[in-house]
Amino acid sequence: MTELGRKLKEARESKGMSLSDVQESTKIQKRYLEGIEEGAYDIMPGKFYVRAFIKQYAEAVGLNAEELFEEFKSEVPSSKEDEVPLRPTGTAAAADQKTRVDASKPVRESSKLLDYLPKILVTAFIIGALVLVYVLIPKSGSESDPAVEEEVQVEKEPTTEEPAVEETPAAEEEPVVEEEPVPAAPVQTLSAVSTSGRQTVYELSGAKAFEVAVASKGETWIEITDGSGKSYFSGMLANGQTQTHNMTGQKEARIKVGFAPATVITVNGETLAYKLPADGQVLQDIIIRPKAQ
Repeated sequence: MTELGRKLKEARESKGMSLSDVQESTKIQKRYLEGIEEGAYDIMPGKFYVRAFIKQYAEAVGLNAEELFEEFKSEVPSSKEDEVPLRPTGTAAAADQKTRVDASKPVRESSKLLDYLPKILVTAFIIGALVLVYVLIPKSGSESDPAVEEEVQVEKEPTTEEPAVEETPAAEEEPVVEEEPVPAAPVQTLSAVSTSGRQTVYELSGAKAFEVAVASKGETWIEITDGSGKSYFSGMLANGQTQTHNMTGQKEARIKVGFAPATVITVNGETLAYKLPADGQVLQDIIIRPKAQ
């Protein structure tokens, strides 16, 4: 047993709590709590869960988690150890290389255009000069000859007046019937209304349906219940897995999030924006309440 595990166990026993009591309070499986006390961190689902589970255990038995991390920093693994960027391989690498090659084409085409630019400018200048000369030089025979004008006037025959055409009255225009505007459909809004500790309450308005989806983009533990306490799901979500439940007619949906940075919550297709920063508060309790129409 590590010194950190011993301190957590002593604090738990001083409060008269069993591991089952801590499991009920934190929703962390009992075998993980035993692993924390024994220092067996290798049984955890991931290194980033070690600090999260220790923090929740400490809060359940009345200890300050940040002080524990500082005092026993040599025992607790860093949550940043798993954050290793992966190099693209296979198809992804080929696509990335193709993107870089395609990106270079506009540069070469732009360079060719710059090579032809002086010739284009010279040609345009010559054409402009020719047009200017053509406009400024007076044209021969452009001035009218009075004798010619007089001869033309003599040859013109008198024109006869055409009878006036009576205009028919315009048909009466039919009255325009204005259509009544169709009221716009209500727009769904999902906004945070209150925050207390790690719990945030969101209000859903302007929505007829109430479909909740929770997706994992890494690895996370979640629990989904409704206002009556009915459980829809409780467990780990691997990368790419999603839990979707239609909760239309329920007064609220409660979602316990074990690792917020890897958890995406959507309501009727709209992504929920965490009021509490996910990186600062990895353990969060989310409550969503539809507003009565």
